[in-house]
Amino acid sequence: MDQDAFRRTYRSVNERFCAYEKSVLTNQCECSQAERFCIAEREGVHCRSDEAQQQCIEVLALLREAARFALRSSPDQAVLPHGKAMKIQIGGLRGIHRVLHPEMPPPQKIADVHALICAARDRFGALAALPFSTIMQQVAAYQGRMRLRKK
Repeated sequence: MDQDAFRRTYRSVNERFCAYEKSVLTNQCECSQAERFCIAEREGVHCRSDEAQQQCIEVLALLREAARFALRSSPDQAVLPHGKAMKIQIGGLRGIHRVLHPEMPPPQKIADVHALICAARDRFGALAALPFSTIMQQVAAYQGRMRLRKK
């Protein structure tokens, strides 16, 4: 299947995309609202709830705005490279976990994205009220997979 045909099929099958798809597909998090599917031996992630999808999109937008300095990205940069997107997604979730549970170390794998974001919204009243300065510490600390170098 060529790339263009795959993208068209993917968009038609996945009308409600998962905002944390990259993180779910790399097995760094799970979500009670995520549903995996396959197209031509490739995997995608679909969100089961419009409300959950909107909430995740809002959190990612807030995280991205707060992380602009830490990631050295400009506001007009539409698509982030994979590494920076992962820093925002996984580092942001670990940071949210940290502010909700300061006595615990951030988990390597987030058990349920939707539950974590709902707990943060309930605790702080609104997603925009999250303590982003504390969360950014985890975003900056996140290190993705190290590349294997050929000798």
